[in-house]
Amino acid sequence: MKFISWNVNGIRACITKGFLDYFHQMDADFFCIQETKCQAGQVDLQLAGYYQYWNYAQKKGYSGTAIFTKYEPLSVSYGVGDEETEAEGRIITLEYSDFYVVNVYTPNAQRDLARLPFRLEWEDKLALYLKQLDAKKPVIYCGDLNVAFQDIDLKNAKANQGNSGVTIEERGKMADLLAAGFTDSFRHFYPDRTDIYTWWSYMAKVRERNIGWRIDYFIVSNRLVPQLKKAHIHDHILGSDHCPIELELEGVSI
Repeated sequence: MKFISWNVNGIRACITKGFLDYFHQMDADFFCIQETKCQAGQVDLQLAGYYQYWNYAQKKGYSGTAIFTKYEPLSVSYGVGDEETEAEGRIITLEYSDFYVVNVYTPNAQRDLARLPFRLEWEDKLALYLKQLDAKKPVIYCGDLNVAFQDIDLKNAKANQGNSGVTIEERGKMADLLAAGFTDSFRHFYPDRTDIYTWWSYMAKVRERNIGWRIDYFIVSNRLVPQLKKAHIHDHILGSDHCPIELELEGVSI
């Protein structure tokens, strides 16, 4: 079973840059996107064979998530009950008989860390939510999580220490979640791999020089680890300041 996650940084713009070609080429069972930056009715994606679930932010041109899947879920939920998170369209959960898929666009702490307290509170609520789901059935949690967890997850680690996405607090929240029974699927296969990223600044020549960060993840419940088949970063795919990531599982039933 194939899963794709991609922060498209505006689905309408990404469509003009090859999104549909990549979408059809991958033929994924689940295709999760973040930062859709659109409202209901602003984009009409004709995706034959896929159910579509959108969580729009109330603020126009901001945030938002969506999941396109070949399989109709048992249930769909948006957010974790927190008004601000739901207003920003950051979380979609699909439930199936044997697992949950949770697509997330984690809020950025902002350059001056003005939103760090909100971010940390949000992380606590989300972690509790994921653990509650995991107590029922395994979880596949993906998206732009806005944290470079280890120094090998960004090009200039020392220079960025303490910056948004590289704070001790944000990394600590990720460490706590992994310790609670979850696995970073990419690091499961490539624990020491360097110079592989999922986001690059739009500044001149940054992507060409591969000065990036790995901030997009597939994180799974530990009991799914034996069923992990492949984790891959499609860093050759353009269309956004992020690239798509892929996860393949075997022996998972709907």
